[in-house]
Amino acid sequence: MDLDLGRGEMVVVGASFGSLRWFDDHLPAGSVILVEEPDVIRRRDLERFCAGLPLVSRLVPAEYQTGLDVDALLAREPGLSAARLVLPGLEYAVGATARLAERLGLPNAGTAAADVFADKHRMRLLAGDAGLANPAYELVDDPARAEEFARRHGGRCVLKPTRRSGSLGVQLVTDPAEIASVWAASAAPPEPDEATERGLPTEVLVEQLLAGSEHSVELLVADGETIFANVTDKRIVGGRYPVESGHTVPSALPEPTRRALREAAVRLAEAAGFRSGMLHSEWILADGVPTLVECAGRMPGDMITALISIAYEWDFIEAYLRVLRGERPTAPPARPTGATAVEFLVAPPGRVTAVDGRRAALRVAGVLDVQVDVTVGATVPEVISSAHRSGHVLAWGGDPAEAEGAARKAADQIRFTVA
Repeated sequence: MDLDLGRGEMVVVGASFGSLRWFDDHLPAGSVILVEEPDVIRRRDLERFCAGLPLVSRLVPAEYQTGLDVDALLAREPGLSAARLVLPGLEYAVGATARLAERLGLPNAGTAAADVFADKHRMRLLAGDAGLANPAYELVDDPARAEEFARRHGGRCVLKPTRRSGSLGVQLVTDPAEIASVWAASAAPPEPDEATERGLPTEVLVEQLLAGSEHSVELLVADGETIFANVTDKRIVGGRYPVESGHTVPSALPEPTRRALREAAVRLAEAAGFRSGMLHSEWILADGVPTLVECAGRMPGDMITALISIAYEWDFIEAYLRVLRGERPTAPPARPTGATAVEFLVAPPGRVTAVDGRRAALRVAGVLDVQVDVTVGATVPEVISSAHRSGHVLAWGGDPAEAEGAARKAADQIRFTVA
């Protein structure tokens, strides 16, 4: 990455371990100041983690997840005023990042758009006002109302917290009688390690459970203009918790359908007044109509940025950083030159006694990387969010089917034995 950054000129709000490790390989030493919640710094042992990253010049403690006092932060940390770009490392940092960047006069999503996309109920209202398709939905405050909703919609529904990420707290319910017993998993989901101990307030949405293929759209927006749009095919694990099990770039959908998804995502961005940055929206094709699932005003997770960079032979993250510096990046290719796919490894719950097959997975044609994140002796929980997956396989191919086939074949080689 050819990005000129001086010491402390890039501020990252919220610590994503994966993103920071990637930045450490591609950006100058000392170029990043990391802002994180004091209790998260302690709980995740961030001082030790950052000591191993030449990238990070300073770790700044600040409460931001439940509201950031930008003036107080800058008064205490005047060095932040030298930043040339500010970006969110986590979903919970999107609003604070926009406010800090706005105060510094730097490109950002816009505080109004950041706040809308951080709240799934406000996002639904925005989409409806913009004429975009939503599933039927209702904001509910007790399981009885959710059960009534489900019975009105065929006995099936989705429960989700309005302010969580990584599919945490999202449940697919097929029997209304179960809602009371599973209500707490959505109304008060377990706090992830990256969330402050003060607690992140949330409400509960109950939504119509739709049938259809699932996709995401990744936009790069500069000063309100979409300069890049990609459609990704998504796969999810079966069962109650709709956690992503894989992604493929580009989508294998016919061009008219891809165009409809791109246009819907752009309409959503414009309706929110999204200004500059990356926007990751998720959709279900319900009877062929792009129907909104949710949207995040940040980089997508699940290695989608890497998939796009490989498939298009264009550095998607560098382009994003340049947009946040107020530049116009090099234009992407008009179309991808190949296809890429990631398949996530899901170990069964229990204590891991053996992990086999990594070498066999690496020998599958087209495989670029195999990463196993659990070791013998570790205890694997039930997969209720993306944080509970056990690794991934990354593969390349001449078209989406070839890339996805290689990733799935390699993932099938990995065997977890659990007690």
